[in-house]
Amino acid sequence: MHQRASRRDFLAAALAGGAVAPYFLTSNALGAEGGPPASERVGIGHIGINWMGGGHLGAYAQNKEYPSVAVCDCDEHHLTKAKNRVGDHCKAYADFRDLLTDRDVDAVVIAVPDHWHAIISIRAAEAGKDIYCEKPMSLGIRDARAMVNAVRRYERVFQTGSQQRSSANFRYACELVRSGYIGKVLTIHVGVGGPSGPCYLPAEPTPDHIDWDMWLGPAPWRPFHRNIHPVRWRAFRDYSGGGMTDWGAHHFDIAQWGLGMDESGPVEVHPPDGKEYKQLTYKYANGVPMFHGGANGVLFTGTDGRIEVNRGHLRSWPAEIIKTPIGPSDVHLYKSPSNSWTGQNLNWQQCIKTRQRPICDVEIGCRSVTVCHLGNLAYWLKRPLRWDPAKEEILGDEEASRWLERPKRASWHL
Repeated sequence: MHQRASRRDFLAAALAGGAVAPYFLTSNALGAEGGPPASERVGIGHIGINWMGGGHLGAYAQNKEYPSVAVCDCDEHHLTKAKNRVGDHCKAYADFRDLLTDRDVDAVVIAVPDHWHAIISIRAAEAGKDIYCEKPMSLGIRDARAMVNAVRRYERVFQTGSQQRSSANFRYACELVRSGYIGKVLTIHVGVGGPSGPCYLPAEPTPDHIDWDMWLGPAPWRPFHRNIHPVRWRAFRDYSGGGMTDWGAHHFDIAQWGLGMDESGPVEVHPPDGKEYKQLTYKYANGVPMFHGGANGVLFTGTDGRIEVNRGHLRSWPAEIIKTPIGPSDVHLYKSPSNSWTGQNLNWQQCIKTRQRPICDVEIGCRSVTVCHLGNLAYWLKRPLRWDPAKEEILGDEEASRWLERPKRASWHL
């Protein structure tokens, strides 16, 4: 049972026992000062509070219904700054495992580097916390499936931070495509960056305020360098999939949504070979190819027109297509409570209360990041891959299959 339910039972029992209630019920617990009672508040713990984590902290720090109650970071400078930003009531932890034992924390926002997403998310699910995890969902395909399994087993609400699903432009574009306004889909082009690579940076002295061993966590050990922490780690394979998983977790996600592939994926991936394949090419079982590159965001091309969508950008050929209102009998996709990136957070908050699955549920995040990872494997190995999206297996390639699960340092496991 979710721990907030036991809190409500506790408060109800306290109120029923009038004689003892005054000794431990405060005005704040009963909802004074303009806020809801403690039984209705959802305490938010923030794990990773620099960069994107700082943005999320700003969304919750002064939120009375979903207040920030704890922050966690292995960089003492970031941790101190975050605690001061929220206030004295906010607890600070250097180790996420300590935060997850905090009974005041009902849900967590995870905004750490990609190589940490799976372990922290799974431990959070085991601890009974609902989860908002920044994209890309994982560093590897097996990690993503393990996250799905944990979230389902412990009945948690998991939102992937692919906030474009909460944008009206992206939803409308996918509704038009799914409703047949461009006819039969012929091709998709996705414009994102390339894969990550090995890290060959030299050793530098580790600053005293950083627990570098904790920052590395499950990743292979290597010396500190300022171009890894705090924000440039995306270039390196041990921590990220590069542009393919960074922006790819946004745009390939929209391609999957427009194709209706939220529970599936491509069946082949071909790297550029200078001959038949000029660019990385995915093929779906329905015959639709998807190309890496050649679009401002995501470009859907059909027998009767084209639609291109990106942030602040929506265009169609012919122009009349995007002027067409979606009719009652057309495809209507999941709609967030707000048409901006904040809609992703608001949707998660609502689902914590209703226990429904959010707009970018863990299964969706898993399938979308799998597309990104398969593209990276084709780039890295320089050969085509055959993929079974039902079994989530690479067919006939033992070496490539070993890449499905990233090795982890001793003491860190799923």
